[in-house]
Amino acid sequence: MDVIELNCSSFEFTNEDDFGYEVIHIHKAQSYDSFFRNIMFLNKPCLLKVPDLVNSWRSNIYWVKNNKPDFRYLNDNYGSAIVPVANCNEKYYNAQKKSEMKLCEFLKFWEAYCDKDYPSDMSLLYLKDWHFTKDYPEENVYRVPQYFASDWLNEYLCNRPDPSDDYRFVYMGPKGSWTPFHADVFTSFSWSVNVCGRKKWWLFPPGEEACLRDRHGQLAYDASAPELKDNVSFPNYHKLGKYYEVEQKSGEAIFVPSGWHHQVWNLEDTISINHNWVNGCNIDSMWKSLKNNLAAVKKEVEDCKEMDGWEEHCQVMLRATYGINYREFFSFLHFIAKERLRFIEEDKQISLFGDWLLGKHHAVFDLKQLKKVLDMLIRDSDAKALASFEKQIYEALNLSSQIELAVLKIKYNR
Repeated sequence: MDVIELNCSSFEFTNEDDFGYEVIHIHKAQSYDSFFRNIMFLNKPCLLKVPDLVNSWRSNIYWVKNNKPDFRYLNDNYGSAIVPVANCNEKYYNAQKKSEMKLCEFLKFWEAYCDKDYPSDMSLLYLKDWHFTKDYPEENVYRVPQYFASDWLNEYLCNRPDPSDDYRFVYMGPKGSWTPFHADVFTSFSWSVNVCGRKKWWLFPPGEEACLRDRHGQLAYDASAPELKDNVSFPNYHKLGKYYEVEQKSGEAIFVPSGWHHQVWNLEDTISINHNWVNGCNIDSMWKSLKNNLAAVKKEVEDCKEMDGWEEHCQVMLRATYGINYREFFSFLHFIAKERLRFIEEDKQISLFGDWLLGKHHAVFDLKQLKKVLDMLIRDSDAKALASFEKQIYEALNLSSQIELAVLKIKYNR
């Protein structure tokens, strides 16, 4: 196994400067350390055109024939799987209407859609968010590129006693299928690799999404819709600054930074593999997003503030609307911190996604970033207001102290 490592644990990262935004194109393999410092930590979008990135993937070998999806292979091997499918022609609130069907049924639609030359009068179906790896763990159809191996979110979810979810997906869709304007869950990073086909991405730097809200504050469904130019419906659209259009080809990977809104179209019949993930570079962004969503929940039900257990009720609502609450967030931090501490103190090797091994300096960086967020959680007024969260605050104090001691030992025993 290869190690992903940062060259020096004493390097002081800073993201306080305004580095500006451009989509960086990388045409040859570079070190993990370089990508981590110059792309991921600075939250910059990137298109990786690195040769041979997917050549050895089983999905590249078996799922594709003549640069197109191999419908027969997919049907023979996974046809009975139940998959989530969106209808790109049917809006449901601010998303696309979704249903479930067998993969064989979706593939039958897809073949017919291609044979009829992508007619506008047919439903336009798009297989999205298929937890393929969870459904077929033995298949091992791709290897996570080293640049994306530090994935706390899926590390946590996949190591729970009852792993019921993850954020590892397969997407399959015909030419013309698309995903509406959105930002990813928990303000996570996302990476996407095209096994075959081409995609067009529109990427919007943080803050620009405010210009695509209607007069009621709702985000636009389609960032390319003509009605956005209606000053009454979208009063701030004329203030929209720069956004980026990127074409992603077969075998290329795109890195979408934390908090960037985006919209995606399939320009050809396309299969892609995608992960959402969080690590030490954007854990503070996840924490801020969690707090902002709790504030929104509290505002929504502030007229019930005098009811018994109001704070706890807000946490229930936060879990329902955001997908995680304070208790689960602390459980997530606690798990990653304990794993890194065991590595530092007991020399317990950590195998990451793609069978990459975590380096010691990287573990130190992780612990430092965890401590920053733990300390913010300890001081947080909303956390203190939760009577049932008192034990977690005490555990967070102990964990922060353990991290501080472990980092100091590393620093002075080198």
